[in-house]
Amino acid sequence: MNAPSGEPNPDDFVAKFGNKFLIEGPPDGKLPEEGMPAVDAMRLVAEEIVLDGVPERNLATFVTTWMEPEAQRIIGTNLHRNFIDHAEYPQTAEIEQRCIRMLADLYHAPGETTGARTQGSSEAIMLGALSLKWKWRERQEAAGRPTDKPNLVFGGDVHVVWEKFCRYFDVEPRIVPLQPDKFTIGPEDVEPHIDENTIGVAAVLGTTFTGHADDIEGINKLLVDLKGDKGLDVPLHVDGASGGFVWPFLYPDREWDFRLEQVRSINVSGHKFGMVYPGIGWLIFREKADLAEDLVFYENYLGKTDATFTLNFSTGAAMVLAQYYNLCRFGRQGYTYVMQVMSDNAKVLSDRLRDMGRFNLIGEDEEQLPLVAFNLAEEGGFDEFDIAWQVAAERNWMLPAYTMPPDAQEVKMLRALVKLNFSHELVETLADDIAAACETLDKKGGAHERERKQVKTAVGY
Repeated sequence: MNAPSGEPNPDDFVAKFGNKFLIEGPPDGKLPEEGMPAVDAMRLVAEEIVLDGVPERNLATFVTTWMEPEAQRIIGTNLHRNFIDHAEYPQTAEIEQRCIRMLADLYHAPGETTGARTQGSSEAIMLGALSLKWKWRERQEAAGRPTDKPNLVFGGDVHVVWEKFCRYFDVEPRIVPLQPDKFTIGPEDVEPHIDENTIGVAAVLGTTFTGHADDIEGINKLLVDLKGDKGLDVPLHVDGASGGFVWPFLYPDREWDFRLEQVRSINVSGHKFGMVYPGIGWLIFREKADLAEDLVFYENYLGKTDATFTLNFSTGAAMVLAQYYNLCRFGRQGYTYVMQVMSDNAKVLSDRLRDMGRFNLIGEDEEQLPLVAFNLAEEGGFDEFDIAWQVAAERNWMLPAYTMPPDAQEVKMLRALVKLNFSHELVETLADDIAAACETLDKKGGAHERERKQVKTAVGY
């Protein structure tokens, strides 16, 4: 940047005071020829992300947005530690195994088991489903049957990662459609889709759409009966990404885990209701034999022979240590208390919304995650997407609006997560703000269709 002759050169001030990022656009498209002072780079990034939403007002995300200062200190002091380097960091590897053993016990594994930390439930699901496919292939080959047409059965209420798995790893997805008045699946939905080429059935413990669980007990009974009557040994994988840290504490008597005979593997996200920052997930097998041996690789170039069966290799150890911190910090009593607090606050929000007389509360008397799924009882001059748009415009709440999966795609929904940092007072404030948004929309009507499409894109549904 040049200055007229005789006038101060702005570059001189930049050199003296910094803040170059205030008078030039951010680096984009190519690596800058010259760098900038560390404080300028820090402020550049901070100025960019100030346009993002406030995590504490994000009612859409299941991911943890607050941890205790002590946990943050553990994370901050271990960001440089490479988890996969077991030769140099053997105690970190041991801590991972402790977490796996604790979760296996929590899920009532009958004996010695195995598992792995993953980047999140998406990786855990990919690995678990790969093991289903390869174990199915072993059974088919042993029986002299073909192995070229594997299929996987799951409901339309699953996370998109299940469809990704089928596309990436050449498995036919047999997706059970939902219904306008039925947002989970049960044995009667699954049975018509199962045959000798079925590698497994996936059931959800806490769906992202309404927070409820598939009928896992009923599906397990169906699979046990099929094994006895037809000799079809079809395993069951439980996608407990969200519910795996909720049901054991809120609904301990509900049998959904390894207490059920056909449940062979479970995934859970530590960075959801495990209350760890992203990204950490866990895959737990019922027993070691449920992990396909061909998925395990052995290497020794880091200093010792190690076995690995994750899709990622180098990754940070900080979140593994943070998960162990939480397990030690809270224990069974602490997790039970935290889940109950979140559930109680969700009930407060549910009661407030019901009292408004405008909304249907979805499955509020059923077992579910600490959230409230709701929609308008009657659509007048505005709809659910208008409400999401209005509370964002008025109070910066990120309240997701979306349509349900087929064949319930005509049903519109709103969903509010009630997590640990969402206090009773904030719940009351949110309810007041939703009521105020509806009153505003009563007067002015809903948003234009173009604006509504923008909201749908922004919230990712």
